[in-house]
Amino acid sequence: MTPLKLDGVNNVQVVDEIHGEILLKNGALPIYDAIIVGGGAAGFFAAVTCAERRPGARVLILERSSQVLSKVRVSGGGRCNVTHACFDPRDLIGYYPRGGKELLGPFHTWSPVETMEWFEGNGVALKEEEDGRVFPVSDDSRSIVDCLRHEAKRHGVEIQTSVGVKSISTTQVGFELQTNTSRGFRARSLLLATGGLKRGGLTDQIRALGHRIEPLAPSLFTFHLKDARLKDLAGLAVPSVLVEVEGGDLKADGPLLVTHWGVSGPAVLKLSSWGARRMQERGYRFAIRMNWTGESQIQKVSEELDSMRRSSSRKLVKSTPLWSIPRRLWERLVAAAGIRQKENWARVSSAQLRALTIELTAGRFEVIGKSMNKEEFVTCGGVCLSEVQFKNMESKLVTGLYFAGEILDIDALTGGFNFQAAWTTGFLAGRSIAQRSEA
Repeated sequence: MTPLKLDGVNNVQVVDEIHGEILLKNGALPIYDAIIVGGGAAGFFAAVTCAERRPGARVLILERSSQVLSKVRVSGGGRCNVTHACFDPRDLIGYYPRGGKELLGPFHTWSPVETMEWFEGNGVALKEEEDGRVFPVSDDSRSIVDCLRHEAKRHGVEIQTSVGVKSISTTQVGFELQTNTSRGFRARSLLLATGGLKRGGLTDQIRALGHRIEPLAPSLFTFHLKDARLKDLAGLAVPSVLVEVEGGDLKADGPLLVTHWGVSGPAVLKLSSWGARRMQERGYRFAIRMNWTGESQIQKVSEELDSMRRSSSRKLVKSTPLWSIPRRLWERLVAAAGIRQKENWARVSSAQLRALTIELTAGRFEVIGKSMNKEEFVTCGGVCLSEVQFKNMESKLVTGLYFAGEILDIDALTGGFNFQAAWTTGFLAGRSIAQRSEA
């Protein structure tokens, strides 16, 4: 598609300025240098970057809800997992099931290094935890929210909440927006950074501008299970589990948490992220295999159990958990293998030993649904990546139209990676809009 050229001459005359509102002849709308639709991480960072690099530019954030940065406030259990201490872009893109290849170049420009330097340079002390996640030293997301709001105010960014965009049209100057309020808006550059898209509304507006939307699907969700082996074990954590979807190539490992409705934790969330679309297609009903020993092979587990039968013959099987498996879970797996409570290792038959080996390395569980992971809501799908220039996040189809953050078909695993994509794409868009305003 040939890009729309929107570089026409602005022939609307400014006649006065009162309280920051530009009054125009013939009732025309005020013209902003940039309007950012979406007051989340990507939108705020883009707005601040633009205003900082182009002093005097009129930059406006429009947020549909009653408050900005709401996802930042609740992320990381209210601590805000700002980014991840993975500083090599080639390693960093491995945490993105969708969008990793496109983000390689952008991460060379704005990586977790720049993110951490920016926040610390603006008064937010950060800390790196053992697993690489980065949080404010305060352990309070308000440190991040207050920093972004302060920088936006310092650089003159205007913010309007409870304003939803109903329509977007192109004009000679740039864009005209109609909203759910009585006011309309005009802008030379427009950035859409609303987070994960939903059907209808803004999604239809983006399509009307010529862009393709990749299929939308939830990512980062937990699994619903109803299984006697896990009944009444809610809250139990297993340090290392390999979870594999039966009949495919989807698998992930890591800590696992038993919940009231099934299973959660890093292993499950990683699996849900990589398999988001395929699991949606299957209606979130499929079988998984659990290797509770981590990645130990069946043969190795079998040999270890046989060794226990020889070396710990008098001990009760149910009382000697292995591979750091919590005792209560171990007892359930032992029972599922047909080994009675009073059975010691010496009396375990070879058939029972094989059954226990299977329970430990390839126990089969039926997934019957999903739940979102606490306050984390991530969507895969969004604006087609091939239609966006990743050097500056501008549309290849519409001049002056930009995208940043999760509105794109980009999503990542937990650990600060989704926020890093927001900071990076927001920075590139904000810098480009500032340069465009200067021209």
